[in-house]
Amino acid sequence: MAITVTVVDDHPAILAGVRAWYAEAGRSIQVIAAGTSVDVAWTAPGDQADVVVLDLNVGAERMPYQRAVRRLVDVGRKVIVYTMQDSEEVALTCLELGVCAFLTKSEGHEHLVAATIAAAENRPYLPPTLAGAIAADRGPAQPRLSDREREVLTQWFQCESKQLVAERMRITPRTVDTYLDRVRVKYANVGRPAPTKAALLARAIQDGLVGLDDL
Repeated sequence: MAITVTVVDDHPAILAGVRAWYAEAGRSIQVIAAGTSVDVAWTAPGDQADVVVLDLNVGAERMPYQRAVRRLVDVGRKVIVYTMQDSEEVALTCLELGVCAFLTKSEGHEHLVAATIAAAENRPYLPPTLAGAIAADRGPAQPRLSDREREVLTQWFQCESKQLVAERMRITPRTVDTYLDRVRVKYANVGRPAPTKAALLARAIQDGLVGLDDL
């Protein structure tokens, strides 16, 4: 089944390039809507897309990027930020807001294609800029996780679904959910919320719970 994408960007050359990269990808990826404002994500067929690729500086209103990202994430959209900004602070803020991945436009088409496939399959993806930002940011307070919580967490990062985690560990998907909910609560309690899989992966890497080799 094809992955459908809405692209929000105000540079015609970028839009043309993204369309071409997806068309040449080994996996079927289709841009079904594109525009210069986040409003395109709510205009048919944009509201049917699996993934939204978002530039942070678009739209005539020039809304703060935090508002644009939150608006998409809060309704369950899978968002990939694709921007010229290379600020570690912006990258981490976007991750905390719930984006699936943060890429700079200098990182090349391979990373955008790979991040799009990962987002559609509910898998985290760490391009170089995001990995560097995560590695440079050490959380001030680490939650105390049990060995079992760490094990479930690592398995979840390696699997496409909680069902696969359950099968590997011979537990129920509901038990997987329970462990992951406990981990999220513990992170929230130390002031480091992790609402999404990508954000939770960032926290785990920051705290040395998992390494890139584990993925």
